[in-house]
Amino acid sequence: MINRRAFSTLLAGAIAAPKASLAQNPMSKSVFYSAVGPDLTLYGVDADNAALVKQSTVSAPTNIQYAWPHPSMRYLYVVSSNGGPGGTGGTGDTHVANAFAIDPASGALKAHGDAVKLPSRPIHTSVDMSGQYLLIAHNNPSGVSVHRIKADGSLGERVNQPDKLDTGIFAHQILAAPDNRQVILVTRGNNAPSDNPVDPGSIKVFGFKDGVLTNAAAIQPGDGMQFGPRHLDFHPTQPWVYVSIESQNKLCVYRRDAASGLSREPLFIKNTLSDPASKLRQAAGPIHVSPDGRFVYLTNRAFWTTEFEGKQVFSGGENSVAVFAIDQTTGEPTLIQNADAHANYLRTFAIDPQRRILVAASVWPMLVREGKDITTLPAAIVVYRIGDDGKLTFVRKYDIDASAQKQQFWAGMVRLS
Repeated sequence: MINRRAFSTLLAGAIAAPKASLAQNPMSKSVFYSAVGPDLTLYGVDADNAALVKQSTVSAPTNIQYAWPHPSMRYLYVVSSNGGPGGTGGTGDTHVANAFAIDPASGALKAHGDAVKLPSRPIHTSVDMSGQYLLIAHNNPSGVSVHRIKADGSLGERVNQPDKLDTGIFAHQILAAPDNRQVILVTRGNNAPSDNPVDPGSIKVFGFKDGVLTNAAAIQPGDGMQFGPRHLDFHPTQPWVYVSIESQNKLCVYRRDAASGLSREPLFIKNTLSDPASKLRQAAGPIHVSPDGRFVYLTNRAFWTTEFEGKQVFSGGENSVAVFAIDQTTGEPTLIQNADAHANYLRTFAIDPQRRILVAASVWPMLVREGKDITTLPAAIVVYRIGDDGKLTFVRKYDIDASAQKQQFWAGMVRLS
């Protein structure tokens, strides 16, 4: 079965090293998919040389929001929508889930079964541990949907859910717990500086049986008005859950609990920025624990603009990958590095299964000031080597042809079956 570790084998991109380098590396078992607008492109992964090789492209009906592989690694499930950033604006009117078969030798994708229409914009999707259900988080209105996965890997009917599920405000991630008895929905709320309206964030925990969800618990400090969780990840061997708190640029650590999903109070709270006292608006991003459980990585993002000479240019802030070492006795994370992003707005990143490389993908290009001049910082894929100490060393970056209308919104790495 897939776990968070196996799929955190994900990341960004497009590009190019000589094809011969991949052919000479028969140990390479992972492929990389990058979604720009509705187009999903396959790249071979050469972890030894920290390189990607473009191979083929398939398309979804509209802009890809997220994707997740089946535990067998034979299918990839893709959700898309014309709502939200890069779409028609607002909620949109086209929302779809598709299954693609993954060629076990090359990673090439082929449409598999019928597409499934969804009720609203899907912002995140995952597959339960049994491989029988596709879980989908919808952000506006905040909600969840569950679809059966047929024996052949294609998508089946939607599972009816109770009418009064507590799905919070602005759902942003949905994951089955490692024991598959619970499903956790991370709801971001709206409580960052300048948010209007202001709404509470929360982590919602549901019981999960036969595809049906039941309310179990809501984890949040106080009324949730100063709590904006975005994503979480599980330690591979210990009962520790690491949560990126987007609005407050924090990393919280909770203990898994059989009844409530997570401990009511965090075990640890850490700052993610190199300068926590900065007054610039920031946003913590996605989070992944390394496959060996020794480190946790998350991104810091700054993508707000200000007017300069009649143009909207980057107003400053930290774009980085924060690296934390994990105490293997207590689970406490210690910040050991903030690696420069070399791009703007790292929305997705992934770590290869052997913890050799980390690849991060930025969403769009950004106008930046250089003295009195204005230049464009392109959207990019950024490749780092991971040291034995967990720290990142920048290797290279690849520019990506993306825009505000056609964003590199999701990217991920999948180990072939």
